[in-house]
This record gives sequence, structure tokens and C-alpha cells, in this order.
Amino acid sequence: MVVLRVAFGAFIPICFIAIGVWMERRGAGFIQDRLGPNRCNIFGFRAGGLVQNLADGVKLIFKEDMIAGHIQHKFYFVLAPVLVFFTALVSFAVIPFADTLILGGKSYIMQTVPLDIGILWFLACTGFAVYGIILAGWSSHNKYGILGGLRSAAQVIAYEIPMGLAIVSLLVVYGTVNLSEIARFQGQLLFGFIPMWGVILQPLGVVIFIVAAFAETNRTPFDFAEGESEIVAGFHIEYSSMKFGMFFLGEYVAMFVSSAIIVTLFFGGYQIPWLATETMVAYAQPIAIVLMLLLPVITYYFTNWIRKNNVSHYNRQNDPLVREANVYIKICWILAAAVELILLTLVVINPSADGVRIFVVLLQMASFLLKATIMCFVYVWVRWTLPRFRYDQLQKLGWQILLPMSLVNIFITSAVVVALS
Repeated sequence: MVVLRVAFGAFIPICFIAIGVWMERRGAGFIQDRLGPNRCNIFGFRAGGLVQNLADGVKLIFKEDMIAGHIQHKFYFVLAPVLVFFTALVSFAVIPFADTLILGGKSYIMQTVPLDIGILWFLACTGFAVYGIILAGWSSHNKYGILGGLRSAAQVIAYEIPMGLAIVSLLVVYGTVNLSEIARFQGQLLFGFIPMWGVILQPLGVVIFIVAAFAETNRTPFDFAEGESEIVAGFHIEYSSMKFGMFFLGEYVAMFVSSAIIVTLFFGGYQIPWLATETMVAYAQPIAIVLMLLLPVITYYFTNWIRKNNVSHYNRQNDPLVREANVYIKICWILAAAVELILLTLVVINPSADGVRIFVVLLQMASFLLKATIMCFVYVWVRWTLPRFRYDQLQKLGWQILLPMSLVNIFITSAVVVALS
């Protein structure tokens, strides 16, 4: 179980790099009314544009790695991208992706690193990540790089304070900094029918936190550290090959981790609405029957979507697009049939308590990843919808709007909690 938890915490954020880049390109294409990457293929298989990611990875790996002659501190120059990527990756270690799994009387906390101070670990790691950007700008000995590093430092200071204060108001409600306890708390129901998610209990806090999270990850409209129209590329202007690739990958890992923490704090984490863990354990077989009925319907509409998006405009015989779509459709139905057999086994054969709990944990993991993926799409949606702010607007939003709002939110939340206690 320890190996499985560590593997999940290490490989899922890395796998989401490919999904995030693909979502970025296809989402940008959809919003801008164009196709996006659809030419790169292996033996005619494009995987909806995912093969383009593989081509870009190969390009970055084999691209010539150059360090400009004027750079004096080469150790810090090389360390900076590693620092950015590593801090983003380890931030995910304390985020719970399922409820505690009980097997054979033993409890296994579904976190890579089960710490009681989970939210403090996340804040420490995200705050430390900016050192990589500052180090990159300083060690580059380039005026644009230094400007990018300074901008990033000022931005983090301006938005980490409202983010921390938004978390304080949440902690007043949850009464703990343990992320597993926070996710478990959100499995309750308010007034007997409303899920007690953070977005319901803290509507102002979720807005403050999400805006601050966008700024912390240097995503548009807060990408001042690398503003192309103003400072060319900012802190990573002197970087090439995989050192640039580490910055690029670190951004998408940070995007996924930020999405995961937003989901954990405000959108129930792994919780499925109205289905707490013990409820799912008690009604595992009816849930399996419902999934058996829904799966063919979902597969049918998904395969129709694949067929619709792989239609050639040339009416050619043996069209490669149609052939590719047919292969994907067969794979989808084979996978659906395999899952149906597993669910049928769960319904027909009365499984042990351990088997039921494993089934529940798998559903919760799927719920967590689905929510995180939707939140990642929100990042993409905002990037290709809003333009970059001016720098004075960035600072004004952080210091004059978000900071007072977060303080007022703490006072209101505290007053309500004291009044109801």
C-alpha cells in the first residue's frame, strides 16, 4: 500500500502534464474556433492530438543544451528549473485522493505522505517554488530575466497573503489543518440535503483562493514573470532544451496540484455528492447496478463524439481518419465490457468487506481525478478568455481588493461560527 500511494502521488501529476498540455492546445483551438494540433501521428494514429506532446518531448530532449558564456553561476542556473519542478511535484504529496482504506483491520491513509499539517505543507512548498524563478532570473545575468524574477517575487507576496487568509477562514469552519479531515468533513449534509462543501460554506473564500491560486501558478492573466509582450520571456529567457522543459513541465504540475487543492478545500475532494464513504459501503451493490446501466450510455455518446470528430472532408476511400476512429471505438467498447464484467461480479457474488471498500476507494479516486480535471479546464478557459492585466492592476487587485475582502471574510466567518456554537 505504501508503494501504491507513493506511485499515485508521483506519477499522477506527471501524467497530467500530457493531459494539461493537450487540454491547453485543444481548448485554445476550440475557444478560438480552430482545430488545434491534429497532424502529428504514429502510423496514422493521432490520439486526438496527444501524439503532438510526444513529438514536443522528443524535440526538447534532443535539442542542443546551451548555457550562454556570460552566465557565471552555472550551478544556480541549472538548479533553478529543478527547484521549480520538484517543489510543484512534492506539493501533491499531502493531498488525499480517497478516504482511509481499511483492509484486514488495518487502516491506510490515502495520501502519499500522511501528515497532520497538510495545508501548511502545501503553503510552504508553493511559497518555496518562487525561489526557483528568482534564482533563474538572477543567475541568467539578463535584464529581462531579472525583471521577471522581481515581478514574480512581488506577485507572490501580494497574493500569498490573501490566499493564507482565505485558508484561515476555512480553518475556522473545519477546525483542522489535516486535509484528510477536511475532505471527510465535506461528506456531511447541510440541512439534510445540501453537501457541506467549502464552496457552500465559504462562497467568498473560494473566489479569493482561486484568484490567488491563478497568481501563484503564474497563469494568465497573472503571467507577469514571463510577459512576452513586455519582457520577451522573463525569467527563463536564457534557458533552452530540457532546462526550459523543466519550467514548462513545472507549470503544468503546479496547475494540476493547485486544481487538486482547490477541489480538496472547496469542492468536496474525493467525496461524491450525497454518498459518504459509509453510505457507499452499505449500498455498494445498488451503486454497481446503476454504474452498469450508465456505462453503456456514456460509452455510446462518447464513441459518437469520436466518430463525429474524425470525419474527413474529402470523401476518400479507406480514409485514415475513419480507420483511426473505428479503432478507438472498438477499444472503448472493449474497456466498457471489461468494466461491466467487474461490476457484474460485484453484483452477483457477494464480495468481502475488503473488496467492497476497495471498490469504494476506486470510485472516490475517479471522483477526485474528474473534479481536478474539470478545474484544470477552468485554468485553460480563463487563460484563453481574459487578457493580461497591467502590473499596477495586478498589485491593486492583490493589496486593495483581495486583502480587505479576505480580512472581512475572516470576521464574518468567525462571528457566524461563534453565534452558531
